[in-house]
Amino acid sequence: MTALLSIQDLQVAFRMGRVDGRMQRQLAVKGISFDVPENGTVALVGESGSGKSVTAMSILNLLPGNAERQGRVLFQGRDLLQASTRELQAIRGRDIACVFQDPMSSLNPVFDVATQICEPLTKHMGLSRQQARGRAEELLHEVGIPEPRRRLGAYPHELSGGQQQRVMIAVALACGPKLLIADEPTTALDVTIQRQVMELLARLKQSLKMSLLFISHDLGVVGELSDQVVVMRHGQVREQAPVERIFNDPQDAYTKALLACRPSLAGNPARLMVIDDHIAGREPTGEARAKDPDAPVVLEVSGLHKSFWLKDGLFGRREFRAVKGVSFQLKRGHTLGVVGESGSGKTTMGLALLRLHEPSGGSMGGQVRFDGQDLLTLGGAGWQQMRRRIQVVFQNPYAALNPRFTIAQTLCEPMQIHAIGRDAAEREARAVALLQRVGLDEGAMGKYPHEFSGGQRQRIAIARCLTLRPEVLVLDEPVSALDVSVQAQVLNLLRDLQDEFGLSYIFISHDLAVVRFIADEVLVMQHGDVVEQAPTRELIAAPRQDYTRRLLGAVPRGYQGRAG
Repeated sequence: MTALLSIQDLQVAFRMGRVDGRMQRQLAVKGISFDVPENGTVALVGESGSGKSVTAMSILNLLPGNAERQGRVLFQGRDLLQASTRELQAIRGRDIACVFQDPMSSLNPVFDVATQICEPLTKHMGLSRQQARGRAEELLHEVGIPEPRRRLGAYPHELSGGQQQRVMIAVALACGPKLLIADEPTTALDVTIQRQVMELLARLKQSLKMSLLFISHDLGVVGELSDQVVVMRHGQVREQAPVERIFNDPQDAYTKALLACRPSLAGNPARLMVIDDHIAGREPTGEARAKDPDAPVVLEVSGLHKSFWLKDGLFGRREFRAVKGVSFQLKRGHTLGVVGESGSGKTTMGLALLRLHEPSGGSMGGQVRFDGQDLLTLGGAGWQQMRRRIQVVFQNPYAALNPRFTIAQTLCEPMQIHAIGRDAAEREARAVALLQRVGLDEGAMGKYPHEFSGGQRQRIAIARCLTLRPEVLVLDEPVSALDVSVQAQVLNLLRDLQDEFGLSYIFISHDLAVVRFIADEVLVMQHGDVVEQAPTRELIAAPRQDYTRRLLGAVPRGYQGRAG
């Protein structure tokens, strides 16, 4: 099969500054080679820091200015490493398009959706503004955004994380590129939209004869979408083979470990195995022990509702009911999983009970009782004290950390505000210990957020949350940006902390396999309503609602063999 893209002995190093007069370089990609065939899909998989995103960004020279590239990157026989900036600009978006991991850092916050989709259509395809707007509406419909005509006038901050990601995919596909580089394109998507996007990419690959370089830590998605798989670790290729062989007969110990780390809808182990466990030959642990059914209730939510005002015409507005009377109880040491599609209201519900939505944005009501007090009516010093006891980990690790703070400042500031620790030295020691518990070392303390991958930033965000020793955590997609091994580490950490301190979690996620592992009870939301609520094992085994069955049916299962 003819190679559309051929990467040959690619090396990427980053200049780190001079020490004693000598330039220091960090080698991120160490002489890798692979091909992307015409009308084929190649997946790059590996843990955070393996070099897979650096490899992909090297193709169009989207790396920072301190990067140095060697080797050859041949696109239709032309070496892109030798191409000028003007030549690359003509290729970007037209022949080779990219979908990046973080939608909010890729979409321009001051332009509406229509402007951002229409720009490549007018620039590269020569369409009029009216033609481009019509095509933009079609693209939004194809990637599964409801009310596409209305959404054309929306700004990125008015969309959910999953909707932002879908807009990015629409922008990338606008010109019908020959090669699409997709860097974690389904990370922020719920399972049903993820399924739609996977099917859309597969359909477009055939209709446009498009090739796909797919970067992901989700091996379930990789198994369903890819033809070839390239497994990377520490900047090197550990194994590359057809997807069938990777899943059914992996040769490298690291590949075997990656496959074994995935959470499953079947069974509930006490701990998830991580990469080092598998490579060292350790045996998996037994089933998780049952939680105390008589544990006291720490949080009781009754009739929680939240609405927003939306523009309607030039001067009018209408009320949108995002959460419609949600009720549940959360026991000490237990985890409530909240699942649903993007726009179902699950994140809005979590933020509403923490009072993180502006009252002027729309009405909010109901009761959220914690330690005998209603959080929705509490004020002053009482509310400040409660904020320490109930913490939140946000979905987007890029927006959750202050870019001007070092990691030491990020972790120590909350402890200083709430007078935790006798002095700065004790607070710093606690910060280092928490970093180590989430898989980072002391060397991270003096660095800034931009020096870390998305997965590493999310681990820092979780560590920051834990500095205040909270009793209840609201976790909004806390592991969606993490590769399978780090995901396993963080989930094991959350379970360890829960057992040690009696923490209670509200765990919001679109990954039902993760919810199966972490949650004792699951609440399923659709269009702001709770459509089903049951113990996790019971809901996974015998869902009562068609909507729940559809969510479970959309979960990627990895390579299962393909017809034809």
